[in-house]
Amino acid sequence: MAKQKTACLADIIGLLNQLCPPDLAEDWDNVGLQVGDPTAKIDKILVCLDAEEIAIQEAHRQGAQLLISHHPLIFKPLKRLSPTDMTGRVLYQAIKQDMAVVSAHTNLDRAADGLNDWLATRLGVNVPIPLERPEKGHFYKLVVYVPLGHEMAVRDAIFAAGAGQIGAYDHCSFNSRGTGTFRGCQGTQPFIGTPGKLEMTEEVRLETVVPVSVLNKAVSRMLQAHPYEEVAYDLIPLANERLDVGLGRVGHLEKTISLRQFAEQVKTSLQLTSLKLVGDLQRQISRVAVCGGTGMSLFSAAVRHGADCLVTADIKFHEAQRARAEGIALIDAGHFATEQIMVAELSQRLRKVASERQFRIEIIEMTAEKDPLVVF
Repeated sequence: MAKQKTACLADIIGLLNQLCPPDLAEDWDNVGLQVGDPTAKIDKILVCLDAEEIAIQEAHRQGAQLLISHHPLIFKPLKRLSPTDMTGRVLYQAIKQDMAVVSAHTNLDRAADGLNDWLATRLGVNVPIPLERPEKGHFYKLVVYVPLGHEMAVRDAIFAAGAGQIGAYDHCSFNSRGTGTFRGCQGTQPFIGTPGKLEMTEEVRLETVVPVSVLNKAVSRMLQAHPYEEVAYDLIPLANERLDVGLGRVGHLEKTISLRQFAEQVKTSLQLTSLKLVGDLQRQISRVAVCGGTGMSLFSAAVRHGADCLVTADIKFHEAQRARAEGIALIDAGHFATEQIMVAELSQRLRKVASERQFRIEIIEMTAEKDPLVVF
């Protein structure tokens, strides 16, 4: 069994970025490190929905050095740092207790196997696809020339950095053989041949796709694994869309049921005693769109995808009127309930990737959070 390693805050942020790359976040969002020293040692983490005082206190009681929240602690630029306001009080407590705070917000919403995939699965929505995909330009093609016999080591190094993923497939590459020529100048130490002499050698052209979020890591790992003193490689920007990431999800229920039955299913799945809805309770529902948190901005996308119903939160009066007029059912399951599921799901995935890296970390799930809105 491999010996476990001590992790620092930067290591944990790296693991989190692997699960939900920060480049997926909205421009207005503030994801990642909120407060803390990247070099600080971390052996216990508390995962929560909101970085509130109760979460800081619970993390301190549990001996956690890091709090990972969904909603960012620092959302707007701070003009002052004072314990007289909510954000200031939390920051004061975190700093006093030498506790770091990191947030994964819209990057977690958009991620493959992220919040909206978890919500879709929880509600019985099968084979979900994103309602709205990010702009193009999230990929590069990496092409590198490797001497025959060394291509596997270089390929494995690139894949280990997160390259080579296309949808639900990983380790994707294309390999073709040919003849490479080169001549080392004076002072070089070529891996093959001698300086000053033209060399011709069998090489493999290795091609794979690399997300922008791991591009630097993939190139660095490739250069470390490559035997050549000078490595010939190309980085080609691609216009490919990412099919596995984006806001919201839409898919089919296992069978067609009434809006009343589906609403009851949502209540049970999210442990709700009540919810709000728009539409005829007898209406038949088969195709469902979901978006955790405030998601009515995706209403038009849900209509384009042929959804019978959109499950989200924070629906406004005139938005409900529009949905009724257009014949689309809505279910407002609440901001807290549609997003609180991230605590258990993200904790589970962090345990997995931390174990793969042999980090000695305990991950605790916050259970004391409650919806601030109460139905009376």
